[in-house]
Amino acid sequence: MFTSLAFSCLRHGKSLCVPVARLSVLSPRTVNVSRVQASRLVPPAPSQLSSSAGPHGDPDPGPGSSSIPEDRENLGALSTHLSSRRSFRKASPDIQDLRHQEEEGPVKPRKTFRRTNTAYWYFLQCKKLIRENKLQEALDLFNTDMLEGERLQPEEYNYTVLIGGCGRAGHLKKAFRLYNDMKKRGLVPVDATYTALFNACAESPSKEAGLQQALKLEQELQRNNCPLSTITYHALLKTHAITNHLQGCFHTLREMLQNGHVVTQETFHYLLMGCLKDKKTGFRMALQVWRQMLKSGICPDAKNYNLLLRTTRDCGIGDIALATAILLGPDCETLKGRTHRSNAKSRSKDIIDIDLLERQLFIQPDPHRDNEKCISRQESVHLVPVRQKESYPAVELADISTAPNLLDLLEGGKSAVVSLSTVNGPADRLMLIGGAKGFLEKMEANGLSPDLRTLTLLADTMEPGYESLQMLLKVAKQHQVKLDVAFFNSAIRRAARAGDLDGAKAVVSVMRQRHVNVDVQTFGSLALGCERQKDGLQLLKDMEEVGLRPNVQVFSALIGRAARRLDYLYLKTILKTMSDMGVWPNEVIIKQLEFAAQYPPNYNKYKSRNNYLIHIDGFRGYYQQWLRDMPAWSSEEEQAELQREMSAAPLTTDAEDGLMKAQRNQRAAARRYHSRNKDKTDSTLSALLKQS
Repeated sequence: MFTSLAFSCLRHGKSLCVPVARLSVLSPRTVNVSRVQASRLVPPAPSQLSSSAGPHGDPDPGPGSSSIPEDRENLGALSTHLSSRRSFRKASPDIQDLRHQEEEGPVKPRKTFRRTNTAYWYFLQCKKLIRENKLQEALDLFNTDMLEGERLQPEEYNYTVLIGGCGRAGHLKKAFRLYNDMKKRGLVPVDATYTALFNACAESPSKEAGLQQALKLEQELQRNNCPLSTITYHALLKTHAITNHLQGCFHTLREMLQNGHVVTQETFHYLLMGCLKDKKTGFRMALQVWRQMLKSGICPDAKNYNLLLRTTRDCGIGDIALATAILLGPDCETLKGRTHRSNAKSRSKDIIDIDLLERQLFIQPDPHRDNEKCISRQESVHLVPVRQKESYPAVELADISTAPNLLDLLEGGKSAVVSLSTVNGPADRLMLIGGAKGFLEKMEANGLSPDLRTLTLLADTMEPGYESLQMLLKVAKQHQVKLDVAFFNSAIRRAARAGDLDGAKAVVSVMRQRHVNVDVQTFGSLALGCERQKDGLQLLKDMEEVGLRPNVQVFSALIGRAARRLDYLYLKTILKTMSDMGVWPNEVIIKQLEFAAQYPPNYNKYKSRNNYLIHIDGFRGYYQQWLRDMPAWSSEEEQAELQREMSAAPLTTDAEDGLMKAQRNQRAAARRYHSRNKDKTDSTLSALLKQS
């Protein structure tokens, strides 16, 4: 009983020492024993010590009690501060050796790392910075704060978000450096990681390096038997398409079908993008891919229509006889009477014939064999031109609507196309697919509406003219599309290239009516139609009134038009204006001027007279002097940097780097000048020797 009471006193501290003294019913001997036992466990209170002491400070044992030693009576009195503690810890070796370290010298405080954030918090912060186009800050936050500062173990998503940001910015080496660091840490990449890596290969400035990295990564995934998702396959398709590797697109598409993935509109989007890279036969290949997409039961979307327009504008049709045999031959007859399948997902694998499509896309024309086969297939068909200016003038919209449409034939319907004839430009290729009106009708039949990109591509592809512009403006109003300055610049560029400067100026007036502000690109497009000196000078004056400074592209357009007409007075005026405004020439301008300064082959001014070459000698001398005065910058980035420096500090002209480059260009111009004079002297000497 007393033992349990003693342990109870030890647990509850000093406050339970009093009940022991209140046990008056017990005998004195019992109380003394309990007091002794309690004193061994619980130190007595100071009041108890003072009351129990005698006049000389000795403890009073009381009557009938035995004498207790002094060391036992004061046992535990020096450790009163430990009685109220609940837990005890051992001292660390650093604290035990602290007195020895104090004798040796001052102790440096040990740096402690406080982990206040998590890996997911850093993931969110990096994602936010990347959305704000602050990729370098996101990389510094990951490397400096997370890895070095808090020493956190990164997760897979930390690397994936950074690889995605590097891929969109085109930093191929940084993306794969993060990928290698990720593998060294033992983290397992996911589909999003591989998608970001393939996207980095596609967006790389060096297409060859991007293709090589994509092929290496693809081989690595095949060795490790890593299953890929549809999104990752589409990223790989995009890489092959942008790097002009269309055969790799078909290899990836075949692998997709073998692994059971569904072919969608986005899949054919990247196939059309691959056709766009072939400038010679891309239009014919795009029509073949379009036919296969319709055959698969997939309805094209707005992106597919825009890509078809881009191939119409930028790519040729290739060999006419081969295109006639492929697009209008027996292969297209299988499409007739075939309706669109609603369940394209379940049957797309059985419908798509990859081998046949690949053979037809990469077939090469043979002038001795294939052309005869193509003509023999069309025995009853005569070559009828698809578009003639007499029958389909660009100014009559009613005639444009009657143009034949190859898209009707590709869908399995009837078309007015009998055979293909010479296709000269983008307007001719657009007429093959129904013209602007027929193309828009096809989009409307599929439940699609044209967007700003569609109308801009049509303005840059269709035949220039005020009537065409009015039709596009009407379509934009019907579908509530807000037109921007890029749309009007495309219309101005088409009219100026066709030599219709008045039509281009009419587009500018429409811009002012619609309160669309002009920019430098607007005047650059107008400069393509300024074939006379007064038009070019008026253009520069209009730019000055608006408050715009002409750049090197504007002067390049003016020089190109003047050199085309061999108007050397016009060229000298433009070069003097460039010198006065401080606009440095680029490589394109130097090539244009070098071409204009050359004599025609087999030309002798002493035997015949050419009115266009009367002032060529004066221009050649002025051009050589102009080269000595003007540094010929070959890089547009260096030119833009120089323009910024001049605008910031117009009086500082003694930059060391600028002077060195100017001197090098002047010396190069002098070498060209002396070499030409030497050739001229040698030719004169040889002529004199022959006469003698």
